Amino acid sequence: MEHEPVVIKNTKILQLMVNPRYRLLRHVVLLLGVFILIFYSGQFSEYSGASRYYRLLFVYIVMIITFYVNMNILVPLFFFKNRYIVYLLLLFLLVQIDLFVIGFFLDNFFDPIQNLHYDRGVEKENTYRGVITIGAVILVTTMIKLFQRWVHDNEKITELNNITSTMELSELRNQINPHFLFNMLNGIKALVRTDQEKAITVIMKLSEFLRYQLYENNEEKILLKSEINFLSNFLDLEKLRRDNLSVDISPSKDDPSIFRSIFIPPNLFTTFVENAVKHSVNITGTESYIRINIDVEKDKLYFICINSIDPEYIPSKGKSNGLGLVNIKRRLELLYGDNHSLQINVSEKEYNVKLIIPL
Repeated sequence: MEHEPVVIKNTKILQLMVNPRYRLLRHVVLLLGVFILIFYSGQFSEYSGASRYYRLLFVYIVMIITFYVNMNILVPLFFFKNRYIVYLLLLFLLVQIDLFVIGFFLDNFFDPIQNLHYDRGVEKENTYRGVITIGAVILVTTMIKLFQRWVHDNEKITELNNITSTMELSELRNQINPHFLFNMLNGIKALVRTDQEKAITVIMKLSEFLRYQLYENNEEKILLKSEINFLSNFLDLEKLRRDNLSVDISPSKDDPSIFRSIFIPPNLFTTFVENAVKHSVNITGTESYIRINIDVEKDKLYFICINSIDPEYIPSKGKSNGLGLVNIKRRLELLYGDNHSLQINVSEKEYNVKLIIPL
């Protein structure tokens, strides 16, 4: 079942909160908001003249430092990475440091003579107000980062759904089209006359191929084993059309049962295999090959696809030429961010794809 993104109205307030163009204005508004919060918090009202404003300015500077430490360091490095206990401990430590720094400097560097006549009951009240002010600043900055993250994630889900839909439609057009089925059925017709057992096997593979495309393809995640079976069926059907094509698809794990417990997004490798099929055509008549290796090591999935290239063969160019690779690259970026690796190397005789994704 796919995640449905929440529809967010594109208002001016939303743009101010998340759009990079308004970054400077956003910071000015937030800094002004912190200043108003401190100025009207009632702190140091018992002081008069320049002494009060110096104190307010110093507290304001400390609050701004707290503001940015929480927003740019603590929230991204700890809160967003689900390290909540560490985040709360560091937050508590930050508040204690703020109170110590404010108390120490105000007592020793800001009009010590006035401090001698300072009511300690008022001092305790100011401490409470300071804690409330610091808490408000931390709460606001955390909520801002959470909201920005939520909007960003929602946009990523929307884009991912759009790209996935585009890829699925493209794959349905490329794979389940009359020309493809016509060739398959003609091949089966010929096999029925010469090798009925092989014809039955091909029909079963074609049935599994179509079932995967029409049903399992709609799931958010599928078993890795199902994806491997789909690729195997697809390549077996392609071999039926091309006698000089050699195919080797090998999950290189000692325990094959592990592939029945790993789930991945559907059609993650299809574009690379389709590309291998397209570029492995050999017009000289010599044997061409496609070799696929899938392995799992230390919570990472390795997919390697190597195919031969005929330098004299030039694939036909169309509107969809290269679009599949662009889409799958963007899809991988949305799914895994910087946690995946995709390397594509092309030599005179081989096309080599290596994909590493986290599990």
